[in-house]
Amino acid sequence: MNRIEKIQEFLSQQPQDNFLRHALALEYIKIGEDQKARDLFIEILTLSPDYIGSYYHLAKILEKLAMRQDAIDWYEKGMAAAKLAKDDHAYRELQGAYEELVY
Repeated sequence: MNRIEKIQEFLSQQPQDNFLRHALALEYIKIGEDQKARDLFIEILTLSPDYIGSYYHLAKILEKLAMRQDAIDWYEKGMAAAKLAKDDHAYRELQGAYEELVY
């Protein structure tokens, strides 16, 4: 059983587990399934906007898919969420990627 299958098996038991869903999205990125990863990250952040770690990865995928404005929007949402959560590390990481894209 590969990693994706293992994660999907765990998700069948805990379908709303954001850690598992995030891990699955990262596995999709590794195999080039960017659309699946994007959709999963959007689902995570729509239901749990406080799941800070997914913003960076979603925006990076959007950059890769040449969806620049969408990437900018998600970086901005992520920075706002990180600031609200007082997660300075995540905020700086998002801000750095945002500035690299915008400037």
